[in-house]
Amino acid sequence: MRLSWWKYLCMILLAYDVVGGLLLPVPELPQLQETIRNLYYHVCMWFAMMILLTASVVHSIRYLSSLDPSHDTRAREYATVGILLGLLGYATGAIWAAYTWADPNNPAYASFGSIVREPKLIGAAMAILAYLAYFVLRDSMPEPERRARVSAVYNVFAYAMLFPSIWIVPRLLPSLHPGQEGNPALNFNDIDARMRSVFYPAVIGWTLLGVWIASLRIRISSIEEKKIEA
Repeated sequence: MRLSWWKYLCMILLAYDVVGGLLLPVPELPQLQETIRNLYYHVCMWFAMMILLTASVVHSIRYLSSLDPSHDTRAREYATVGILLGLLGYATGAIWAAYTWADPNNPAYASFGSIVREPKLIGAAMAILAYLAYFVLRDSMPEPERRARVSAVYNVFAYAMLFPSIWIVPRLLPSLHPGQEGNPALNFNDIDARMRSVFYPAVIGWTLLGVWIASLRIRISSIEEKKIEA
């Protein structure tokens, strides 16, 4: 089967992410050391997650306006892959925190006391749990039309909780996360120029990978539905 151009682009960007992330120089920060390279995975996965969840809620809104089951399927699959990337991003972030913030020799750790109170991690956990409830809700209703309608409404609610829990709440509380004052850090100057050449392509690569996986899942769902109808 011939692959589309954007799938080749996805593979190239992810390969560049791995190779460039390992070989290209990074800032010498005593607190982070080589763990700073995790930026190319942890943060990029979260950016991809937010893009996929945005696509999911768009399809939920389109379903509510048209009642076309295909939009419900797309909303479900984009949310599924988005949360998968979110879980991977959360895991890589937790590992990163364990090597930096949880080090008793780290002055930031000593002043903060414990990473358990880190608002960024708490907000991220809240966002993921809200979307996990979306899947539990779907599985609790056997009627397809009712399931799709209720799930679409809840998806809009979960998306409305996403950005406040990840972006707004951490800005209001003390945080160890980069960009403590006005956290999280999204300023162009917050990322070293040497890292931007890998970071931005990596965001695109992980997003395209998510779209690729979601498109495959949508095809599989379509085939299964046709088998049931037959």
